[in-house]
Amino acid sequence: MQNSTSTQPSSPFQTLIHSGKPVLVDFFAEWCGPCKMMAPILEQVKHTVGDKAAVIKIDVDRNPQAAAAFQIQGVPTLILFKDGKVIWRQSGVVQAQQLITLLNSYSAGNNH
Repeated sequence: MQNSTSTQPSSPFQTLIHSGKPVLVDFFAEWCGPCKMMAPILEQVKHTVGDKAAVIKIDVDRNPQAAAAFQIQGVPTLILFKDGKVIWRQSGVVQAQQLITLLNSYSAGNNH
């Protein structure tokens, strides 16, 4: 059995998280109440940050290998990637302003 923590480098997900801009990934499940609360928050975040950052959602039930690769124990779990590295991670509902501030701090011109 392969011991790999990521999919092939040529996958769209790998390409996206290795781009220069921050990528916020929401690991969620359809049956999860708090995940449903995150949906409008993430829409607001996407609208506010525009193309400075990407915001994507991954359904852990449909993508169990991704959930396993990033050791997702509970949903929602949010992970922020930049240049292929995890730079922030939190489980539970996170308010829009906190996410906007976080993404703006890691967007182009604001390298940490």
